[in-house]
Amino acid sequence: MKLTFPTLLSFNGGYVDTAGYLALQGLFTAHVTGNFVTIGAALVFGTSGVVAKLLALPVFCMVIIVTRLVSFNLPARWPVFETMLTLQLLLLFVAAVLAITLGPFTNGDGAPAIIMGMTLVSAMAMQNAANRIHLAAVPPTTIMTGTTTQIMIDIADVIRGAQGVTRDAIRSRLRRMCVAVVSFAAGAAAGALLFHAIGSWCFALPPIVAFLARITAKSSLTAPTGTPGPQSAI
Repeated sequence: MKLTFPTLLSFNGGYVDTAGYLALQGLFTAHVTGNFVTIGAALVFGTSGVVAKLLALPVFCMVIIVTRLVSFNLPARWPVFETMLTLQLLLLFVAAVLAITLGPFTNGDGAPAIIMGMTLVSAMAMQNAANRIHLAAVPPTTIMTGTTTQIMIDIADVIRGAQGVTRDAIRSRLRRMCVAVVSFAAGAAAGALLFHAIGSWCFALPPIVAFLARITAKSSLTAPTGTPGPQSAI
């Protein structure tokens, strides 16, 4: 499987979510709505991490809102898409330093775990926003429910016998979406295996992957629908 820009983003999405979940007492950092489920479980079983899970969604939302507003005022020499990827890279680097220096995080409600968790949530919020606005043709890179649903719909349409242009479009979409799911699954597996093997040091990998994504980003940039051109805000 070729390491394209969307592939690298999907790998990091699965990796960060899995490693964060294991390291931070069940905190989802990439698709934060899952924390509603784990909040309930934490309250019932008396486990830690409730505060971080409660903070994850508002932090995720605020990062996207602030980033969107600030991006309209960036100097022309700072392309919005590339700037966002750079900021995400820096946040993942900070998270790696925090993990290595402060981990392991045995108390999910402690300040170190919350700071680490919100740093990862902020980084993945930027990835979600960039994916949503600047990469309209690329499947989501941090959550696979909708993608998997579309894959099954497309498979059913192929079985039904879609023809001509419709069939070609379905097959093209299937290829992109299957690559996204496989990349995300590979990242999740790698995150779990490396966390088990080396603990908090596993967080050194996401900034490396983000750096590789950053240097391959330009070829994957597409103009978002309804935005004012290449220098549009994320």
